[in-house]
Amino acid sequence: MSEFLLAIHRDITHPDANPSPEQMKSAIKPYQDWIASIAAQDKLIGTPKRWDVDGRVIKADNAVTNGPYAEVKESIGGLFLIKANDYDEAVEVAKGCPIIQYGAVVEVRMAIPPVQ
Repeated sequence: MSEFLLAIHRDITHPDANPSPEQMKSAIKPYQDWIASIAAQDKLIGTPKRWDVDGRVIKADNAVTNGPYAEVKESIGGLFLIKANDYDEAVEVAKGCPIIQYGAVVEVRMAIPPVQ
């Protein structure tokens, strides 16, 4: 099995980017259930993390700008590691992310094993 990073990106300008308390309540449970199902299959390596929409970007000339992306409107909504046999399996897991229906996208990246 390989390790895959699931990076949940969300458009902070999307109408659903700032949900009401009721919307949050209805969205959190399916997300928690999705994570629990990954863990129940013994595929969850790293626990989900969430970050604020702020941040800093450091460029080659050591210029620092505010925000996670200087030119785009997306922010990272969560990152975690899973185990999967291949990209196809990792993508199937990622497709189950219920936050996609609220305008988020899930990026899947395979970890490169360390060189021995």
